[in-house]
Amino acid sequence: MAPTALVVMGVSGAGKSTVAALLAQRLGWEMTEADALHPQSSIEKMAAGVPLTDADRLPWLGLIRDAIAARAAAGESVVVACSALKRSYRDLLRGAEGARVRFVHLDGTPELISSRLHLRTGHFMPPSLLDSQFRDLQPLAADEDGVTVSLDQPPERMAAAALEALGLP
Repeated sequence: MAPTALVVMGVSGAGKSTVAALLAQRLGWEMTEADALHPQSSIEKMAAGVPLTDADRLPWLGLIRDAIAARAAAGESVVVACSALKRSYRDLLRGAEGARVRFVHLDGTPELISSRLHLRTGHFMPPSLLDSQFRDLQPLAADEDGVTVSLDQPPERMAAAALEALGLP
């Protein structure tokens, strides 16, 4: 069986890092925080309230794909917290050689996510960019390997629901 990359996706403030950490802990896999792979220029752009373009995101997504492929080459599965908002972004991530890339879309209303973003501290992504994230968001299609989990429940329940829906222990 090929190593698996479980990409926890959704807009900023959906709880990707929290749920990804829980999934990694339960599965005994390493976790990669995609935000840590952003170039400084992208972090500065977002911190200034400027949405990233596809041209900004493509090199970053390539780094994430390559990190997944490196784990797979080592025979390791990984959980990745990454927005992966558009299908084209997910298609690029699915190109990670040697890995089965699956997605967990954390889905919620703009109102709920906005309330969470306004409580968050210490992150470069300002709440003012949430609308641009929802404009870019393309939910998982029926032919994509993944599940959608509602974020109107505690993170532990979101992780359990994702594992159950994906058939993972």
